[in-house]
Amino acid sequence: VWLLMLYSAATVTLLTITNGIHPLLGMIYCTLVALSLSSHAKTSLTDPGSVPRSAVPQETQRRDHTQHSMCGQCQTFKPPQSHHCRICNRCVSRMDHHCPWMNNCVGAGNMKHFCLFLLYTWTCSAFSLLLLGWNYFFCETEECEFTPMLTQLVRVMTLLSTGAFLFTSSMIMNVSYGLMTGIGTIDRLKKKANATMHESDEEPVPLEDVFGIAGYHTWLFPCDPIFEDYDRVVGYSTPQRLLREQMRDDAGTVVGGGGGDNYSYAPSYVESTVGPRSEAPSYAQV
Repeated sequence: VWLLMLYSAATVTLLTITNGIHPLLGMIYCTLVALSLSSHAKTSLTDPGSVPRSAVPQETQRRDHTQHSMCGQCQTFKPPQSHHCRICNRCVSRMDHHCPWMNNCVGAGNMKHFCLFLLYTWTCSAFSLLLLGWNYFFCETEECEFTPMLTQLVRVMTLLSTGAFLFTSSMIMNVSYGLMTGIGTIDRLKKKANATMHESDEEPVPLEDVFGIAGYHTWLFPCDPIFEDYDRVVGYSTPQRLLREQMRDDAGTVVGGGGGDNYSYAPSYVESTVGPRSEAPSYAQV
């Protein structure tokens, strides 16, 4: 991926130097290439949402369900819409698929970077096809004609851009469908194989659960998103986080308490860190 993108950027740079295209257009294209490669690097290097061994169900999950899934390979709690990747040998929260182009899974932790990579790569492909097509059909002077060497480079770049445009278009439609329906690629393939797509009750994934709540100006840059409720996005919690939440709630109750009775609920997982646990949820191994 990097070689292809750098090849296209070098070709456009040569066209700019030889006055084949306007320098401003060359700068715009190289900027899009830099954003695409940055998004690719972030997707490859960011944790996609690995489920730790200390993961436990959230309080809402415990109250609404009496049984919880357990990964047969990791022997840990398996959050909803998570899957075990045999290549990475780990469970990934809200896993969509394992991408060989990224050498990483695509899940809740790096979905934003993957979407940006597709968006910028698609834009680069469309932009380059427009530039080369405009030059081919509307070039009327010798100044905008390509040299024989650049002509060969442009032909190869046209083929690469066409293939990238078609591939990223299909991937963008696939990811968009998954976000709008709440059904990832793996789940969709399983439901189609079992003919249970009509029984799906998943909800659409809010854009804030992908791009974060730091502001719309951060959505177009490959920076890590900030989630309002991290546990809800990844589908699990940990005893340490539950304990901190209970201590925060208890502190708020003490500060705001009046003459009435105050009730606090201590999760069983938190109790296990400070005392005996009264009840334990049952797990179904999958």
